[in-house]
Amino acid sequence: MHRLGRLLTAMVTPFDEKGEVDYLQARKLARSLLQSGSDGVLVSGTTGESPTLTIEEKLRLFGEIKDEVGGIGPVIAGTGNYNTRESIELTKEAEKIGVDACLLVVPYYNKPTQEGMYQHFSTIAASTSLPCIMYNVPGRTSSNLASETVIRLSKVDNIVGVKEASANLHQISEIIDGVASDFLVYSGNDGDTLPLMALGGYGVVGVITHLVGAQTKDMMNLFLAGKTAEAATIHRHLLALVDAMFCIANPIPLKYAMNLLGFRVGGTRLPLCEPDEKAVRVIEETLKKYKIDLPMD
Repeated sequence: MHRLGRLLTAMVTPFDEKGEVDYLQARKLARSLLQSGSDGVLVSGTTGESPTLTIEEKLRLFGEIKDEVGGIGPVIAGTGNYNTRESIELTKEAEKIGVDACLLVVPYYNKPTQEGMYQHFSTIAASTSLPCIMYNVPGRTSSNLASETVIRLSKVDNIVGVKEASANLHQISEIIDGVASDFLVYSGNDGDTLPLMALGGYGVVGVITHLVGAQTKDMMNLFLAGKTAEAATIHRHLLALVDAMFCIANPIPLKYAMNLLGFRVGGTRLPLCEPDEKAVRVIEETLKKYKIDLPMD
């Protein structure tokens, strides 16, 4: 499953002036991300405002992005939510479209037990031949997918990895130590990419990689080449940008930054709204410190 690539970007969903999905701009964005360091793209994840997208919008996005970049890099579809049956239906439809893998978030809101999470993920995986990547983000879901549950689920044939955004390096270490060597442990936090790889993790599903994909790729390649000090220098340099892009709820700062820099992605859908003046100052001042890699239209 290493064909999925080490650097994946969870891409924003562009909207037009009326708040409708701008599919043409989404195509341009996916292509530009692959041109600026990303190995593949995740469509309709948290950064893509998946809870605000209809099933029809998600499926069309999957198809449009696969058509645009499918010959260049993998397309991972965000098909999971708190509803197991609905996740199965969306995953099956995504598979028909031809996506390369699916991302399944830990069920949010209803706070299942670890056994419930195991059954949720294993049941979805059983319904598809797609490679499945789990997504643990307790800061958003209020539920943590425990290391022992990840290890247990890693034995399901087509559950091939986990996107870990717990920021708990002890837990991540337990996962890496307990799974097979071909199980892909991705960082779900941009600021944890290098520490996770130092522990034996595989890569990142990034957000700031919209802006600094090439720099992030350089950092990863330097580390893999044994040039740890050089990689750490880039890591430290990028931390201020990570902080700025998460100074308020993602993807509000990122969309503001991209629009400011000339790549039109529109606003966010409610309940997300425009950044306040304080956030705007943080974003604008921070952007001045970086060379932005994303080709602008």
